[in-house]
Amino acid sequence: MPELPLTFTDYREMKGKIHQQILKEIDLETLNKLQENVARTRVSDAIRELLHRDRTPLALAERDRMVNEIVDELFGLGPIEPLLADHAVSDILVNGPDKIYVERKGMLEKTNLFFNDSQHLMRIIDRIVSRVGRRVDESSPMVDARLADGSRVNAIIPPLALDGPSVSIRRFGGHKISVQGYIDGGTLTKPMIDLLEACVKGKLNVMVSGGTGAGKTTLLNILSSFIPDSERIITIEDAAELKLKQHHVVRLETRPPNIEGKGGVRQRQLVINALRMRPDRIIVGEVRGEEAIDMLQAMNTGHEGSLTTIHANTPRDALTRLETMIAMAELNLPDKAVRSQIASAINLIVQVSRMPDGARKVTNICEISGMEGNVITTQDLFVFERQGYDDKNKVKGVFKPLGIRPKFTEKLESHGIKFDPDMFFKEPATRGGR
Repeated sequence: MPELPLTFTDYREMKGKIHQQILKEIDLETLNKLQENVARTRVSDAIRELLHRDRTPLALAERDRMVNEIVDELFGLGPIEPLLADHAVSDILVNGPDKIYVERKGMLEKTNLFFNDSQHLMRIIDRIVSRVGRRVDESSPMVDARLADGSRVNAIIPPLALDGPSVSIRRFGGHKISVQGYIDGGTLTKPMIDLLEACVKGKLNVMVSGGTGAGKTTLLNILSSFIPDSERIITIEDAAELKLKQHHVVRLETRPPNIEGKGGVRQRQLVINALRMRPDRIIVGEVRGEEAIDMLQAMNTGHEGSLTTIHANTPRDALTRLETMIAMAELNLPDKAVRSQIASAINLIVQVSRMPDGARKVTNICEISGMEGNVITTQDLFVFERQGYDDKNKVKGVFKPLGIRPKFTEKLESHGIKFDPDMFFKEPATRGGR
């Protein structure tokens, strides 16, 4: 009579038993001196021998799965290790031991992976943070870290996380999107990317705006690829995510305070220091606080062609958020002076959004055209107009040029950028100033 397949509980208990047995039979200290691929192979062989010796009632597929899971437990990040090898996964979200979600192509989905219990999850969290010299415990229940591939990790544990430890991993360094891939994927059109390339090469100051997971950093990486290799670039980030192709790049990263609350280095300090490093371009990964005023002053005092991102849902929201951030610097500047500073510093806002079907779209390319009274005026150059859904429930729409000749055309021409705006703006449109 054939054996019945193992239940979920039986499999979990059996894996735990084999895991404990293999720990008793192998010398981890000796294995740690070997290259990881050699150590993994030796442990895999040892586990298979143990399963054979104990006549463990497992099908071949279950046996392979158990071997891989135990090896990942010993050398990697346990159940989530296979997710880190999947380039289609952009986020890994662990909401406790048995609730592991991933984002693929902009859509969240629950996996069938699990940790044994909260203690198991805590061991993996400790492994992550200890590799970067950090710790997490009741006295310091929140931590940010970075994996070897550049992925950003945030962990929060009880007593702050009421339902058990929680981990969020934002993947970086996986599948790289090319300019052509961006066009083919429907994020924007060839005329739009040609316009953005001209703006970057022509040293306009560009701000990418978008919500969480909208693709701001991906777009910033693409825009940065248009910077000439002859220029000196300083990047400033909270967590190093940018992948610049140029040779002359200095990468700066903030540092959180230690357990005593000392030793932290904020973005504002790095922006101020970057100005002393003779940059041709300054790229701020995401402006989110008081460093906004220093960034704007840099843009207004000879550091043209700077790039940054901001968390906002519309170009107008982005301008409002910038005002709020400048207020955080407590300089007590009049509103009109702040807005004038913004209007003279930022040339272009590129709004990127995540659609309900998970697709990313550049929904606005918006020029900052100046001031009218006490108001910053803008004009949309391109917009994405949604037109419902197709038969596969995918968002339909068109990228529409609005027939406006941008004011920055003369500046581009002064930098020797060949640019014919009449190619892109053929339809009449009203001015977008508000």
